[in-house]
Amino acid sequence: MFTGIIETIGIVKKTKRQDSNLNIWIESDFTDELKIDQSISHNGVCLTVTEISGNQYCVTAIDETLKRSNLGELKENSRVNLERCMRLNERLDGHIVQGHVDQTAILKSVTNQDGSSLFLFEYDEKSTGNVTVEKGSVCVNGISLTVVDSAPGEFSVAIIPYTLEHTNLKDLKPGDRVNLEFDIIGKYVKRLMNQ
Repeated sequence: MFTGIIETIGIVKKTKRQDSNLNIWIESDFTDELKIDQSISHNGVCLTVTEISGNQYCVTAIDETLKRSNLGELKENSRVNLERCMRLNERLDGHIVQGHVDQTAILKSVTNQDGSSLFLFEYDEKSTGNVTVEKGSVCVNGISLTVVDSAPGEFSVAIIPYTLEHTNLKDLKPGDRVNLEFDIIGKYVKRLMNQ
C-alpha cells in the first residue's frame, strides 16, 4: 500500500529481458535502506526488490505488468518516480494507492497557468469502464493528484512547481504515456452501480 507521495527519483541503469519478463536495475538515494522482497512503487507499479548491489537494486516486471503500464518503455537513464510502501503509524498525505496500475493514458497537453501547470490526459474509458471525478483522486505515474476537470475518457490535473520539480512529470511531452491507478473507492462504487 502506498500514498502517492513520491520519495525520490530513481535512474534506470539497465534493463534486461528474461523470457517475457523485464529485469530493471535502478539507482536510488535509498538503495542502502532496502532489503530483498521489499515492495517499491515504480511510476505507480508495485514491484519487488529481487537483488541489491551497491547503490543499485533490481526489480522484475512480468508480461501482464508490461502490457498494462509504461514500464516496458524504460531505458537506460530513464527517470522513475519511487515510493516505498507506507507505514501504518504515519500520516496518509496523498490517498490510498495499491500500486496496481489500471491502464495507461496519453498526455494531450500542458498549459502554463501562471504558477502551476495544467496537464490534460486522455484514456480509453470505453474498454475499461474506469472513471475520474472532479476534485477526486487519481494516481498518475505513482503521484497522488486531484482531478481538476473530468469528462468521459479524459481529465486534467494542476501541478504545483514543487511536484513538477521533484517527479518525472517534468520529463513528459504531449504523446507520452503515463500509468493510471484510479481511486479505489470510486472503482468499487462504479462496479456496484453497474450491477
